[in-house]
Amino acid sequence: MTQFRPTLDDTYGTTARMAEILSDGRLLQHMATFEAALAAAQADAGLIPQETATTIAAVAQTLTYDEPALFAEALKGGSLAIPFVKLLTSAVRAKDPAAATAVHFGATSQDAIDSALVLQLGEALVEIDALMTRLATAAATLARAHAKTAMLGRTLLQPATPVTFGLKAAQWLLAVAQSRLRLRQHAREALVAQLGGAAGTLGSLGHHGGATARHLFARLAAMNAYAPAREATCEGTPLPWHTRRGALVALASEMAIATGIAGKIARDVALMMQFEIGETFEPAEAGRGGSSAMPHKRNPVRCMLTVSAALRTPGLMATLLSGMAQEHERALGGWQSEWGALPDIVKLCAGALANMADTLEGLNVDAARMRANFDTLKGLPMTEMLALALAPHLGRAEAFALVEKAARDVGATGRSLAEIVKADPLAKALSGAEIDRILDPQNQLGATQDFIESALRIWEKM
Repeated sequence: MTQFRPTLDDTYGTTARMAEILSDGRLLQHMATFEAALAAAQADAGLIPQETATTIAAVAQTLTYDEPALFAEALKGGSLAIPFVKLLTSAVRAKDPAAATAVHFGATSQDAIDSALVLQLGEALVEIDALMTRLATAAATLARAHAKTAMLGRTLLQPATPVTFGLKAAQWLLAVAQSRLRLRQHAREALVAQLGGAAGTLGSLGHHGGATARHLFARLAAMNAYAPAREATCEGTPLPWHTRRGALVALASEMAIATGIAGKIARDVALMMQFEIGETFEPAEAGRGGSSAMPHKRNPVRCMLTVSAALRTPGLMATLLSGMAQEHERALGGWQSEWGALPDIVKLCAGALANMADTLEGLNVDAARMRANFDTLKGLPMTEMLALALAPHLGRAEAFALVEKAARDVGATGRSLAEIVKADPLAKALSGAEIDRILDPQNQLGATQDFIESALRIWEKM
């Protein structure tokens, strides 16, 4: 094996841990695990002697290989499994010629590669789950701390009625928590080893085929690093999924959704981080966020990388979805198109989640600036509440007309909405104190607190 070295794309797009998990060398290790488990399953089924299975497992676990040479051979045969099985068979033959005949017996290349992928994804999802937990926990902390921190709500990038920063964080929290739950559910269906042989019948194993498939399923499920995969159950004999890719694509789709959720959080933070807004800032770190030309800049670098991941992922998902229309019992191009797209989706998901977990865990929140930005608009975000308060006294149409005119006067005169309305005789039904109360954003937050507490309860139960 060659030593793993992350590439520049790994550095920008994912975590060092995920880059290693999804490396070619790790896939080869999992293919060796599959071959050892296959031999053990065949011994369990009475197809080969236990001694033969033990020999194959011992050789597979200590197998060494030249990755570039293997990859060059894989290009010729169209499958990494072909040169890998050839190498393993040669190594077993050197130790026990009789045992070599049982290597990869009854299996096909796709059985080895897909089953290895399942083990690889199990490791990856342990990392994804941990990152989602970190991100959700950080969002929950912000939701609690800023439940009453009033700020401008913004719709269509324009000022709207008031919200709290805690509510914004609660929305982030719930999105991540729900995605994490869906990911665990999809994993139970998708992370399933397969054994089908040449055309998905296991015909070469005869009456031992069904038992071998069941034993292999149980062995590899127990070895999966991701707990939901170990919880997977199979009624009867597990069918191979050579061209039935729906469960795997659904799992990938949820990782794409998780990346999109992280992208939404990143966009929110980056917009609030604009200098003229100044409501939140990524955590300060030496060497991060600077500019090669402008010394004053504090760029939202983690948000930038996260948004980049969210923009790259949909195209990769399109590849997986397009590849589902596979021919008969084995795909010509559809399965192979997954080899690059799927690992990239997982890598980008991990990178996006890690960047936003780091961001929210150290996020600088300027509550005073949030209130100052609200107050800069001189009460305009509260026009709806004021009109509703006047409507019982003036009628709906008249109340809205009065407030609409007052709003125009705010822009024309620079006075506050409160000043203008208090001076209007038509608004005398409301006292000055009542108008001030109505225009105070803290008094117009509706069910905000209930919403935040609901999101926190859901997360705590998970």
